[in-house]
Amino acid sequence: MIETVKVRIGLQSARELELDVEDGDAVAEQLESARNNGAGIVWITDAKGNRHGIAIEKLAFVEVEGEATRPGIGFTPSE
Repeated sequence: MIETVKVRIGLQSARELELDVEDGDAVAEQLESARNNGAGIVWITDAKGNRHGIAIEKLAFVEVEGEATRPGIGFTPSE
């Protein structure tokens, strides 16, 4: 099974798009590069193979989930 991470993308319309992707850092770099190069739209493919078009001019923020925030599997010890 392929590990995925969530990428949440905030849009200026006070909405967010959350995607499960294999490499969150690559998505962040792709969005940053597109913004720096004046691209109008970036296509991101999620872990299920769905494509999402992101209008660069509407980006408000990009948050990439870290390893520490991923939920664990199994039981957690009681304190």
